[in-house]
Amino acid sequence: MRPTDAWKTAICCTLLTLIPAVAAHAQSTEDLAKKLSNPIASLISVPFQFNYDHGFGPNNGNKETLNIQPVIPFTLNEDWNVISRTILPVVWQNDIAGPSGHQFGLGDTVQSFFLSPKKPTESGIIWGVGPVFLLPTATDGLLGSGKWGAGPTGVALKQDGPWTYGILANHIWSFAGQSDRQDVSSTFLQPFVSYTTKDAWTFALNTESTYDWKGHDWSVPINFMVSKLVTVNKQPISLSGGVRYWATAPENGPDGLGFRVAVTFLFPK
Repeated sequence: MRPTDAWKTAICCTLLTLIPAVAAHAQSTEDLAKKLSNPIASLISVPFQFNYDHGFGPNNGNKETLNIQPVIPFTLNEDWNVISRTILPVVWQNDIAGPSGHQFGLGDTVQSFFLSPKKPTESGIIWGVGPVFLLPTATDGLLGSGKWGAGPTGVALKQDGPWTYGILANHIWSFAGQSDRQDVSSTFLQPFVSYTTKDAWTFALNTESTYDWKGHDWSVPINFMVSKLVTVNKQPISLSGGVRYWATAPENGPDGLGFRVAVTFLFPK
């Protein structure tokens, strides 16, 4: 065999060895990206989500919110998981209630727990139900409700090829807290749909609609997001960005367009 033929044979053998590993890595990256589209996936993730909105009140106030949203699954047995989802907001805001000045600090924490079967149903439905709690962790009266609250929450979704679609919902009633603050009775609805490509790009559309039963007001932001899953020093990270349009908001609520960027750290088993 000539030397050139030997080199060609060696290169071909090396490529044949690497191709399955590269394909497996690509598949793993795609699977991780799809898991991020599932709110109750058995995957530890820690998103840092920054939101900007404006148009609050007569002074056209603005609000920036950094939501820290760890998702932690716990195994109960061979058939069931409990998934903990926390939303802890860090808020900067200015003149959101007329000339109300500037506030900075923590907002109220929303803590959810979902009891979810490890396997989808025969029709491919993934679901989870459980309680949701409102914790008055706000460091300023204009950053939170001043109330303790609780209620039911649930999620149902289906993943069909590159598509994920479903809905997450909850309702919170207040049961304790500052007596001079308005009671809370709030319904949250989040229908969502996303498409994940084989190279781990995800295109997502959702609403995060809230109906305030005390004020009889809808808040309906429509979000369009683009995400890419990357690996940095073996650490999977999802980078996201997108825009939000306020279809409906309370009289003194935000209007027009806002935006959202996020960094999510993933810790697969």
